[in-house]
Amino acid sequence: MQILLVEDDRPLATGLQTALRKQGYSVNHVETGDACLHVVGIEPPDIIILDLGLPDIDGLKVLQKIREKLATLPVLLLTARDSVDDKVAGLDSGADDYLAKPFEMTELLARLRVLERRLGTVKSTCISIGEVSLDTTSQAVFYREELQELSRKEYMLLKSLMENAGKVLTRSTLEARLYSWDEEVCSNALEVHIHHLRKKLGADFIKTVRGVGYKVNRL
Repeated sequence: MQILLVEDDRPLATGLQTALRKQGYSVNHVETGDACLHVVGIEPPDIIILDLGLPDIDGLKVLQKIREKLATLPVLLLTARDSVDDKVAGLDSGADDYLAKPFEMTELLARLRVLERRLGTVKSTCISIGEVSLDTTSQAVFYREELQELSRKEYMLLKSLMENAGKVLTRSTLEARLYSWDEEVCSNALEVHIHHLRKKLGADFIKTVRGVGYKVNRL
């Protein structure tokens, strides 16, 4: 999943980016409501984590503008406003979820997994295709019941493929899911990751998860 984090507290944003990337998310960060709306208008992310106390535009107004353009884009509000009235206002404005600060990272991750399941056809934290199984909670991957050691990017790519089995995935789509704006992408990076997954999980598995028209050698 590609997440857009809208948070003006830089230390908090840096910590969240680090933690979320370790969990296999591609995370981009902006500090203002205007920047958020600009990104959404050009290339919408999969999920937005939106702080309400932004320096330029109130987060609820940002949310309302997002909803005018994209009615179904998942938005999780992350804010210090924790009264019942604040939560009701956020949810009534179109938020999919509301998490008050301070919070535990485990709870944020659980809420993101719920939003992920709403987005796709996979409704469980465990995904199995053929002899490969993946647990999105523990990030454990098994092939023929043996635990496999995958790099973070290999895990992220595998997760995207398994969640979208049977769909067409372009190079740009996969790169957006694997890499954030501040990460350099080598021209053959996807091919290298595919090669490693083939060695670890078998060539037939890649054929199983790819969509119609998806060519591994022509990513």
